[in-house]
Parts: sequence; structure tokens; C-alpha cells
Amino acid sequence: MNLKRSLAQAFLLAACFCATPGSGLAADPEAVKMLINNRAQWDAARQSNPGKTIDLNKAKLEDANLEAANLSNVSLVRAELSGANLNRANLQRTNLSMAFIKKADMKDADLSGASLVKANLKESFMKGASFARANLQGVNLRWSQLEAADLSGANLAGTVLFEANLQHANLKGSSFKGALFMDSADLNGATVSGNTITPSGDKATRAWAAVRKARFVSEPETAPPVYLTPPEPAYLSDRSEDEGSSSKNPAGAVKNAPQSREKQQELLIDDVETWNSMRAKNPELPITLKQEKLENAKLRGVNLQQASMAGSDFEDANLDEALLGGADFSGSNFQKADMKGAKMQGAKLQKANFDRTFLRNADLSNADLTGANLYGAMLAGANLRGANLSGAALFDADFEGADLSGAILKGASMMDTNLKNAIITSETILPSGKNATAEWAVPKGAIFRKP
Repeated sequence: MNLKRSLAQAFLLAACFCATPGSGLAADPEAVKMLINNRAQWDAARQSNPGKTIDLNKAKLEDANLEAANLSNVSLVRAELSGANLNRANLQRTNLSMAFIKKADMKDADLSGASLVKANLKESFMKGASFARANLQGVNLRWSQLEAADLSGANLAGTVLFEANLQHANLKGSSFKGALFMDSADLNGATVSGNTITPSGDKATRAWAAVRKARFVSEPETAPPVYLTPPEPAYLSDRSEDEGSSSKNPAGAVKNAPQSREKQQELLIDDVETWNSMRAKNPELPITLKQEKLENAKLRGVNLQQASMAGSDFEDANLDEALLGGADFSGSNFQKADMKGAKMQGAKLQKANFDRTFLRNADLSNADLTGANLYGAMLAGANLRGANLSGAALFDADFEGADLSGAILKGASMMDTNLKNAIITSETILPSGKNATAEWAVPKGAIFRKP
């Protein structure tokens, strides 16, 4: 009887957290809880929904014991798996794009066909793991252990391989085009072939392999593999909010602008569309909402220009395309928030927390980010022209293609910062306090331009 009840509960929960690919739902807390605490129930739920893509996007699974777990075909985009035990886990075809998997144990894990685009696998132990035909484009593999791993046919373009251990790994047909620091990686005993693509884009040769103490084998020429292409990771924040429901208040329903903090807070949380209409009709209305608690709030496209919201909490909130120009968010928490395309030009963001925040294509021009925490933040394509990043923590931050013309980086911490194709000018101030030079920018993969 207990078994039947347990299975029934599993089936019910499975229906709640299963979604078709691209649904863009955030991780269901009950599903995450079940995965961590009741593996038998998790497995029953998986068996009852074969072929379904389970949505665990942005799930918090730090240090979780997921040994031998069945996570195949699960969506774990931007999930936190650092320190997790994933030994022998089944991660076939799993979407781990931009996931944080630092210092994880992944011995003998099966990630064949998985997507790990822009994931952070720094210092992870992956001996004997399979990444056959997996997409690891732009992955951070610094100090990772991949001894005897199967990387055949894997896409490792643009990866960071600083002191990565690839001893005895299978690299036949792998693409390392544009990979960084490969000369510091250990390829002793690794197997390469004429189908292996080197960082220069050329095919590997026997001489190339010999220099790296790798083993070269001959094999017929093969066409480049077709990698799993999951929906663009930004789909997490591109979905329409509260799908299937209508607005509680039609646009323009607010005839009298709310003056009190309580009324403003209520309207802001309740209906962004009406809030924006109210702001458009009352541009001079002061917005003072300091130390607001807006964790997980759905504020896509919200107009908070010139607002005073110092010390507010936006952790895991959706602020995509939000209008935040000139606002005061000093000391605010944006940890893991979605802020794609947000307009924050001239905003006050001193000592704000952008830990692992998604800021792709955001406009931070002339913003004050003095002392801000941008650890692991995604800032690809962002506009940081003239931004003040003095003393900011930029560990593992991704500035690929970002515009840092005239930005001030004095005293900033830049270990493992990705500056590939970022724009640097002679007016950019370096952490040392000196003006940037081509000699500093180019070795980091940045583009140096004279103003």
C-alpha cells in the first residue's frame, strides 16, 4: 500500500515538473527536493514520463549527492552544481549550458551528446567521463581532471584549457578551434587523429601530436559531427510571464498615481504593464523603494528609471529589458537575476552584488560599479563604455564581445576573466591604474582600438 502511494505521489509530482523542450519554466522546488532526498521517487517519476524534458533550470544543487542519478535529457541551464557528487551520473543529452559545476566529482559520468556551452567546470574531477559528441563550446576547463575521458567528436571550441589534465583522453575528431592555453594542457598519452581540429583551426598532424606527447592514429576522414542544439539559453527569460493568464489591470487603469511606498510596491509586484503605464503618465513621480524584497519577482521590461532602491534584493528576479537608467541600486543584490538587455546607463551600482547574474547585451555605460561583485557574471556583448569598475570583483566574469572603451578597472580583480573579443581602448584604465595598451589587451583575446 505504501509503495502504491509512493508511486502515485511520484507520478503526480512528475506531471508538475515535466515540460516540453523550450518551455522555459524555472526549476520546481518539489522536483529538486525529490531529486536530492528521494531517489527512488525520482526514478519512478522519470520512468512514468519517458521522453519528457524535465526542467531544472537554475536549480540550486551545490554539494548535492547525485551519484549515479538519472539526469538524462534534463534541462539544467544555469544550474548550480559546484561541489556536487555526479560520479557515474547519467547526463546524456542533458542541457547544462552556463551551469556552474566547479570542483564537482564526475568520475565515469556519461555526458555524451550533452550541451555544456559556456559552463564552468573549473577544477572538476572527470576521470573516465564520456563527453562523446558533446558541445563544450566556451567551457572553462581550467585545472580540470579529464584523464582517460572520452571526448571523441566533442566541440571544445573556445574552451579554456589552462593546466587541464587530458592524459590518455580520446580526442579523435574533437574540435579545439580557438581554445585558449592548450599548450599548458597535459596531453600525454592522449589519442588524436587527422579529424582532430587544433586551436588554429587546422587538422592535427603526427608532428603536432608528438610535440605534446600524444598518440596519433590514422582514421578515415569524417564529416564534422552535428551537436545537440538546445534552445538558446536566453529562453529562460524570453518567455512571456504568467503564460495563460490575463493582466489583472488593463494598461492605463491607474488614474491616480500611488504616492505611498506600500501602494507603489503593491502595483510594482502586481502588474508591471500597469506600473509602466503609470510611470509614463507621471514621469516626475519620485520612486523611493529602498531595501525592497523582490526575490524571484517577475519584472521583465519594468520602468525603474531614476528610482531610489538602494539595498534592495532582486535575487533570481527577471529584469530582462528593464529600464533602470540613472537609478540608485547601490548595495543591492542581483545574484543570479536575469537582466538580459537591461538598460542601466548611468545607474548607481556601487557594491552591488551581481554574482552569476545574466547580463548579456545589457547597457551599463557610465554606470558606477565601484566595488561591485561580478563573480561569474555573464556580460557577453554588454555596453560598459565609461563604466567605473574600480575595485570590482571580476573573477570568472564573461566579457566576451563587451565594449569596455574608457572603462575604469583600477584595482579590479580579474582572475579568469574572459575578455575574448572585448573592446579595449587606450582610455580604458587597467587594474594597475595605467592606461590600456595593445600589449595588455591582445594576449587576452581582446580587441584593442585607438579612440
